Amino acid sequence: MNPRPFTRRGVLAGIAATPVVALTACNGVQGGADAAASDFPTRAVDFWVPFDPGGSGDLVSRALAKAAEEPLGESLPVTNKPGANGAVGLKELLAGDADGYTISLAVKSLFAITPLAVEDPDAVVIEDFRIITTLTNEAYVLVVHADSAYQTLDDLLAASAVNYATTGVGTGSQLSAQLLFVGAGVDATDVPFDGGASAVTALLGQEVDAVSASLAETMPQIEAGELRAIAVFSEERSPFLNDVPTAMEAGYDVVVDQRRFVVAPAEVDDEVAGVLSLAFEDAKESPEYGQFLQDNYMDRWEVDNLEAKAHLSEAAEQYAALAEDAGLQLGDGS
Repeated sequence: MNPRPFTRRGVLAGIAATPVVALTACNGVQGGADAAASDFPTRAVDFWVPFDPGGSGDLVSRALAKAAEEPLGESLPVTNKPGANGAVGLKELLAGDADGYTISLAVKSLFAITPLAVEDPDAVVIEDFRIITTLTNEAYVLVVHADSAYQTLDDLLAASAVNYATTGVGTGSQLSAQLLFVGAGVDATDVPFDGGASAVTALLGQEVDAVSASLAETMPQIEAGELRAIAVFSEERSPFLNDVPTAMEAGYDVVVDQRRFVVAPAEVDDEVAGVLSLAFEDAKESPEYGQFLQDNYMDRWEVDNLEAKAHLSEAAEQYAALAEDAGLQLGDGS
């Protein structure tokens, strides 16, 4: 067993110990909270996934939680709290204690795309959170059923009408597909689900004509011959789908990705956040986690808290401009 994670945690605790002792000696008031932070964690840390089980976010969260248990020294039980592209779970997170014992997965689309689709006076904003660690950058791919008459993107865009599934209102899945169909002048109806697994299941059941979802959510079915990829929404072709053209190659300026990261309420103690960050850093260096990313077609996103928040802000402006230029109105498809 590699003792390095525990050593690094011990160093952080040691740094904080001296001022705690001094404050306790002086007045006996402030030592309690600081000492609790220095001892963190003393019990399991709940890891919430604000999406349905089986989707890309759920998969990466479970892989990360498992890899982080040893360096953290406590278990990280995963609980799914789906709804509103992650907003339901994150609002519940903010309503609880900012003690680091409950953390959550979060996604770029909630902060950069959902505001284009949902008017919510109580919407969560990235300033409400501290980004503990960044995780992945994932491309979206447009797929049809293997038995579909639509062999290519041109075939699909030539259809008189299209019903397509997305992973939810205000998601990158919805934005990528709508930008494409609106740009091509296609009469297309959005059928939103609450996660990639359920959207892909609908396509497998031929309830819809197409779906835009992440590679992790679609590649197993593509490789099994159950789904056919007809376009990717990235600047360049995916190394996993070299023979599949980008939407840009077809003349549609649609580049949308998904970024995933772990958050705690912004008020979380610096010491606690540091312990969590170091544990996840070690977890991401593990061979098992690296193999998971490779097996699930995910690229790493490795930036600090400030750079991640800057990216989300810039993406929100970029997507708003794209939607405005296209005259796009995101929503529930009704």
